[in-house]
Amino acid sequence: MGRRNITQVSDFILMGLTDSEEIRLALFTLFLLIYLITVLGSVGMILIIYLDSRLHTPMYFFLSHFSFLDLSYSSVITPKTLDNLLTSNKYVSYLNCFIQMNCFVFLAVTQCFLLSSMAYDSCEAICSPLCYLVVMSTRHCCSLLFGSYLIGFMDSFVNMLCMSRLHFCDSNVIYHFFCEAPPVLALSCTDTHDIEMIISIFCWLQSTGISYHGVCVSYVAILSTILKITSTSGKRKAFSTCASHLLAVTIFYGTAIFTYIKPSKSYYLGKDHMASVFYTIVIHMLNPLIYSLQNKEVKNALRRVMQKRKGPKQLK
Repeated sequence: MGRRNITQVSDFILMGLTDSEEIRLALFTLFLLIYLITVLGSVGMILIIYLDSRLHTPMYFFLSHFSFLDLSYSSVITPKTLDNLLTSNKYVSYLNCFIQMNCFVFLAVTQCFLLSSMAYDSCEAICSPLCYLVVMSTRHCCSLLFGSYLIGFMDSFVNMLCMSRLHFCDSNVIYHFFCEAPPVLALSCTDTHDIEMIISIFCWLQSTGISYHGVCVSYVAILSTILKITSTSGKRKAFSTCASHLLAVTIFYGTAIFTYIKPSKSYYLGKDHMASVFYTIVIHMLNPLIYSLQNKEVKNALRRVMQKRKGPKQLK
């Protein structure tokens, strides 16, 4: 069998979402608005939690870091997408492509395990309210947070080792709007079967297997406890504690699973871009809105912060 020419790729071409100038401008305006809302919502959530001492609890400790991950996640993908849409600058260097890819993996996996930690926190709050503050101590919360970041780093490191073994022969055109593992694997002339298997097993066992299983177990326990509550107001209060988180989990895992059950070769056809747009750009705008609009404590904290700011002005 003849050998194919293997070249050292210095850059890639991101095909983006569309070639139509009118659609590109419309998407640029939409994505810029979404990104601004994401930044304002995430930074606002972090500041509210930091400034209001009543929110210095385990639940909001995790939520502040979740907002930080939303901001970071969106910032890894959206700016380059906006540049692509506005200037038609489709080129991205080999190094920047792999940095973006591994940052994406790190943040996505970390967010998976942080969602699992938040589900565990809700479970303890509802199922064992008397022991909640003892179990969810500052040390325990920091351990869960550190573990989430550590597992995210491990997944990213394995992904980096696997992807560094790839060679590219015929084309450097990525049929996607950002550097994601499946379309890059589809582009490589290397036999990617073993690499895909390693990445899939590692990601599914840790991200989906462990974190998703942890979320499911927590919510089974929560649902069982809620069903035992006799009063309607008690059930409503218990459900409201975890409603925002449950909605965020459903959206995050639903779109991710829908996308990643597809084979990498499907990216040659430019499929699933809308699902990718949703879980890389849109969902991170929705998370701050979900946690703020459905959470009375956050809205009350915002009101208290605004009143404190008005107070000194009135004195002047």
